[in-house]
Amino acid sequence: MKNALVSFSFKLAAVAVVAASPFAVHAAPEEVNYLLPAPPTLPAFAPWMIAQQRGYYADENIKVNFVLGKGGVDVAKQIGAGNAVIGGAIGDTPIIVRANGVPVKAVAVLGAGSLSALAVKKDGPIKSVADLKGKTLTVISYSDTTYYALLGTLKKYNLSKNDVSIQAAGPAGVWQLFAAGKSEGMAATPDWLVDADEATNGNVEYLKIDKPFNSMAQAIIASDETIKKNPDLIKRLVRATLRGMQDVMKDPKSAAATYAQAAPAFKGKEEKLERILRLYNKYVYADQKVLGQMDTARLAEVQKFYVSEGIVSKAAPLTDLYTNQFVGVER
Repeated sequence: MKNALVSFSFKLAAVAVVAASPFAVHAAPEEVNYLLPAPPTLPAFAPWMIAQQRGYYADENIKVNFVLGKGGVDVAKQIGAGNAVIGGAIGDTPIIVRANGVPVKAVAVLGAGSLSALAVKKDGPIKSVADLKGKTLTVISYSDTTYYALLGTLKKYNLSKNDVSIQAAGPAGVWQLFAAGKSEGMAATPDWLVDADEATNGNVEYLKIDKPFNSMAQAIIASDETIKKNPDLIKRLVRATLRGMQDVMKDPKSAAATYAQAAPAFKGKEEKLERILRLYNKYVYADQKVLGQMDTARLAEVQKFYVSEGIVSKAAPLTDLYTNQFVGVER
């Protein structure tokens, strides 16, 4: 009997050692293709890159593969078609694609501000939105929601796309054409603003607008089917990404250093990255009461504009466009 007890105790100890071992068997990470609307190495995607670099997706037992899409609308269509589980866009994007039968929702919004705003030359002729009449503006593409946000800003000042010349120039051309003087303004994210500012020796600023169109920040979007069938996966993806965003908000200098590790092309450019991330904190991420939460009143205002302009044929119920069920969740 004594020998049996010794043997049993030895087996328990062996099990405990195996369980504590770093080589213990765990469930394989769930592999996910995460569609992004522009190259993931753009500083706009710092929360995602930091979450990847600091192991926040790994903490959720997820292996993320970032895949390049062709703008937020294309990302939404791919997700709606089941070609990807999750993706990045802007909070406005579900308004546009829902009207065309694409079943996706925003499951988190990264900030209470707008992702893009109008950038102009400090010594240029543009001092108000009204001055844009007859001028040339650059945007990333005609299928990206930053383009529609620009139209919304023009509308606030009784201007339409016919009153200006809008050029779709891609993620590099959008600021390069502007910096080279081939356009008078651009729909700029903070990273493009800094790029153009450096190229013009500090001659670029956001245009001060009295009546801004309240477009939204970047969003995480998922299909209705995935939200219903695999909510735990969406919760873990959202939680990890918001941890990356929170790191940027708490310590942009440290976040810039981590981002440079994830995107080696930015090695040695940490000061520039920090400047960009501070602009994101100021203009995009700030003032969100619950990290990731959709502002439904803002969403309703944006949808009203899209319907009035014929960008979408009819309004969808707001609950078809977003869910806040995955935000405000602690580990």
